Amino acid sequence: MEGEVYNLMVNLSIALASLLYSHSVGMFIAKGATRFLALFPVIFIFLCLPLNLQTVFFVGPTSFFMTWLGSFKIILYAFGQGPLSSHPPLPLSHFIANACLPIKILKDHESPSHQTTKKSHIDYVPRVLLFIFVIKAYGYKDFLHPLLITACLAYYFVFMLIQFLAALAFLVRTLFGVKLEPQFDEPHHSTSVQNFWGKRWNLMVSDTLRPTVYHPARAIFRHLVPERWVSVPAVLITFLVSGLMHELIFYHLGQYTPTWEVTWFFIIHGICVGMEIVMKKTTGQRFEQPPVVTWLLTLTFITITGLWLFFPPFLRLDPCARVCRETMAFIGFFKTGHLLGPNEYACRFI
Repeated sequence: MEGEVYNLMVNLSIALASLLYSHSVGMFIAKGATRFLALFPVIFIFLCLPLNLQTVFFVGPTSFFMTWLGSFKIILYAFGQGPLSSHPPLPLSHFIANACLPIKILKDHESPSHQTTKKSHIDYVPRVLLFIFVIKAYGYKDFLHPLLITACLAYYFVFMLIQFLAALAFLVRTLFGVKLEPQFDEPHHSTSVQNFWGKRWNLMVSDTLRPTVYHPARAIFRHLVPERWVSVPAVLITFLVSGLMHELIFYHLGQYTPTWEVTWFFIIHGICVGMEIVMKKTTGQRFEQPPVVTWLLTLTFITITGLWLFFPPFLRLDPCARVCRETMAFIGFFKTGHLLGPNEYACRFI
């Protein structure tokens, strides 16, 4: 474990040096192909950063924040786009925070691009209660159907992901005194697959994929497909890229041979969004269903496909046991004064 912490410190030092270099490149090289070539080594470094890490706590954020979002933001920055590009240039601290974390810092006069639902503290009560119920139910996993166990773990990790990203956003707002783009907008209220992925779930990812993949794909397919339908193949390409990047994160977490289930999960969702676009353009409002019906169908579809294709390969990485052992190892650090290997601790939860 001590070697893992050392590797993390090395990674953070490399990432910081790379971002200092990237910020300087933007000051002296105009946007375009030349800046991209100058920044390409940084993109390559970000792709390799998770390879010398093993713990879920370190690999997951490094792969998601740096390998995926960080690399894509640097690509956009090379061409004068994205959250890293600004006139005047961003302060170095804001540049590093924007590049390293799944956030977008808003300027003083800038409004969020996503108008999210206003929430009160009462809105969180059912989710917390369900989270507690899931924890309790998992204690009886020997008596539960495997599908119910998968559903419990799926909700657990989704809940923890949302809280983790919210904590990061709170930390940035507190340290820098800035406004941020919202990260989620009540994804469980989605009324279509397109609404879920485009306007509610993990908005920083969709905001990054849109200029890096979707818009270039539209520009290419505009020469091949009638303008009315050009968004359909662009959406399919965007979901394919998202699936491949999720596959890469899973590879970093377990370094197992990809099964491509996660990629197929996103391909299927991309096909559904494409079909939704076609139906909206051809039928308009004629076959619009009541919101409660579309909400139920959307939630059912996302749940079924998630339990079928997304979560099984993730759970094969044994994240529960690994996270628990790593947590106990860090707790042991405060008890013993030195970091022990995660396998030296047993976890009663697993």
